Amino acid sequence: MADKKAKSIDQATIELIEKAAKDNCNIAFDRADEMKPCPIGSVGSCCKNCGMGPCRVPLPRGKEETPEEQMKRRGICGATAETISARNFVRMIAGGSAAHSDHGRGVAELFLAVAKGEASGYEIKDEQKLLQLALEWGIEIGDRSNNEIAIDIGEKALAEFGKQEGELLFISRAPLKRQEIWRREGVVPRGIDREVVEIMHRTHMGVDQDYDNLLKQGTRAALADGWGGSMIATELQDILFGTPSPLLSQVNLGVLKKDEVNIIIHGHEPLLSEMIVAAAQDPQMLEMAKSKGAKGINLAGICCTANEILMRHGVPLAGNFLQQELALVTGAVDAMVVDVQCIFESLPEVAQCYHTKIVTTSYKAKMKGATHIEFEEHDALTSAKEIVKLAIENFPNRGSNIHIPEEKTDLIAGFSHETINYLLGGLFRASYRPLNENIINGRIRGVAGVVGCNNPRAMHDEAHVAMVKELIKNDVLVLQTGCSAMATAKAGLLVPEAAAQYAGAGLAEVCETVGIPPVLHMGACVDNSRILIAATAAVKDGGLGDDISDLPVAGAAPEWMSEKAIAIGQYFVTSGVFTVFGVTWPTTGSKEVTDFLFEGIEEKYGGKWAFEQDPIKAARLMIEHIDKKRAALGIDKARERVLYDMAMRRELDEV
Repeated sequence: MADKKAKSIDQATIELIEKAAKDNCNIAFDRADEMKPCPIGSVGSCCKNCGMGPCRVPLPRGKEETPEEQMKRRGICGATAETISARNFVRMIAGGSAAHSDHGRGVAELFLAVAKGEASGYEIKDEQKLLQLALEWGIEIGDRSNNEIAIDIGEKALAEFGKQEGELLFISRAPLKRQEIWRREGVVPRGIDREVVEIMHRTHMGVDQDYDNLLKQGTRAALADGWGGSMIATELQDILFGTPSPLLSQVNLGVLKKDEVNIIIHGHEPLLSEMIVAAAQDPQMLEMAKSKGAKGINLAGICCTANEILMRHGVPLAGNFLQQELALVTGAVDAMVVDVQCIFESLPEVAQCYHTKIVTTSYKAKMKGATHIEFEEHDALTSAKEIVKLAIENFPNRGSNIHIPEEKTDLIAGFSHETINYLLGGLFRASYRPLNENIINGRIRGVAGVVGCNNPRAMHDEAHVAMVKELIKNDVLVLQTGCSAMATAKAGLLVPEAAAQYAGAGLAEVCETVGIPPVLHMGACVDNSRILIAATAAVKDGGLGDDISDLPVAGAAPEWMSEKAIAIGQYFVTSGVFTVFGVTWPTTGSKEVTDFLFEGIEEKYGGKWAFEQDPIKAARLMIEHIDKKRAALGIDKARERVLYDMAMRRELDEV
C-alpha cells in the first residue's frame, strides 16, 4: 500500500499526479481537494425537482421531535425527508438504467443493421450463441440463414425497449422461485423505457409521495437494466463481436509506447472501437505512421470500452476511471477517442497542456474543445480510419515533456459465463457442478462480485484491492467487472500465480487444478449481467438451494460514484444478493428509507444493502453473510464421507 498521504496506491498514478502539478495542469484529484461535498445533498436530503427549491431538509438533531419540529423538516410542498430521499435514490436508478439500457439499444440497432447487410465491416462471429438465443426466444431456425435468424432476434431485442405490457424476455432466465418473488411483489419490468420514464413521472413535484411505492418502481427499472438492457447488450455484443475467452494482456500506463502512435479508446460502447482495432492494423495506416517517424500504432483503453476490446482482442488497458486525465499527462497520447459515459469534461483542457487530440464520436456526447468525428455505423471503418489518421498526423507534434511510467502488469481476462462453464466441465460436460461441489465441500467458501468505479473521495484503487485480497484469503472466489477489475489487475491479482500467493488453501487448490486466477475478469460494467447468469446457472446445477438468495454469495462496489452503480446494486439486491457499498451512501438523510434498504427490503427480496467505508470490514460483512448462507444450506460443517454398500443402498430404496 502507498503512503496514506498519497492519492493512490498505484505508483504510475502517483508519478503522474506529481507531473501534472509540475506542469500546472489541474486534474480531478485537485478538484476533489478544492470542492467539498454538500453535507445535505450527499445524504439525499436536498430536493431540486421544481422551481420552489432547492429545499434542503436537515438531519434531525438526535432527540425526539415534536410535530412542529417535524413539520419544519419538510420541503415547501410538504415533502418529507423520506420522500425526498427515495425520489433522489430512484432517480439515480433511472439515470443508471437509462445509461446501460441505451447502450443495449445501440447494440441492438447495430445488430439489426448488420443482419440486414446495412453495416459493412461487421459480421456475426458467434453462430452457436446466435442459435441458442433464437431457441430461447422461440425464433424459427430450420434451414434459414444466420442473417435471417439475426433479423428476428434484432427486432425482438429492440421491441423490449418500447414494450408497454407483459414481461421482459430475459426474466425467464432467472430461477423460477426468483420469478415468483418478483411477480408476488409486482416488480417484473414491462418494458425498459417505460420503467425509466415512469420514475421520472413519479418523482415530479406532487406525484408519488410514498417512499415504499417509489422504491418499488425503482426496483422495476433496475431489473429492466440488469435482466433487460444490460443483458441484451452483453448477449448481442457476444454474437456480433465474439464471446470472450481467456487471453493474456497487460494493464497500467506503462503500456503506452514512446516510439509509436498512441491512441486511447475511452468510454463504454464498443461499436466503433471494434473498427478502430481493425483500422489500426490496416497496412495503409501502418505505412502512414512510419512515414511520420513512428514505429507503429499502439492502442490502449480506459474504462469499459477498454474492457470490451481487451476481452476480444487483447488490447492492453491504460487504466481505469481516475487515470483518464493522467494518460494525457504522460505527453505521449496522440489521440483519445471517447464515446459515452464516465468521460471528464476537463479532458480538452488537460489536453491543451500537451498535444493530445480529444475526439468525440457520439451525437449524444459532445464536448467544447474536442474534435467531433461522428460514428456512422453504416460505414464504421471509414470513421475509424479518419480517427486513426488524425492521431498519426498528430504524432510529430509531441513535445519533449514526456513521461511514461514503467508500471505495467500482466492479467488474464475474458471469463464469460460460457468460458467458465467450459473450464469447469469441459466441452461435452460443461457445467457449474464442479464449482457447486467445491462450495459444498468447503474448498471454496463462497463467491463475491466486486465491481464499480473509482471515486476521488477515497484513495484510488485501495478499497478494491484491500477488499479482494481479504476475500480470496478467506477462500472466496471473486468475480469482477469494470474499473474494479482494472484496479486488482494492476495489483497482480488477475493471473493464476496470484492464487498461491494471496488465496486461502482451498481456493488456491481449486484455482491450480482448473488453471484460473482467484479473481475472474468478466468484462465491462454492462457485463454484470454475466454474473446474474452465472448465479442462476449455479442454482440450476443444484445442491445450493433453489434461488439466488440461497447461494453463499455477496456483492460490493467499494469505490462507486456512478448512478449506474446504484442501478446495478438495486438489481442485485432485488435478485437476492447481499450488496455492500463504500465511500458514501445517498439515503442517510432519511433513517426510515435507509433502514428499509438495509433491513426491510430483505423480507421482500431475500437480498439487502449495506454501507461500510472500511474495505476490510466490508469484506468481513460479506464473509459473515456467506457463512450464514452456508449454515442455512447445512454445508457449514465438514461431513464424513460414507461409502454405501449394497445393503445400505437397499435401505435407501425402501425409504
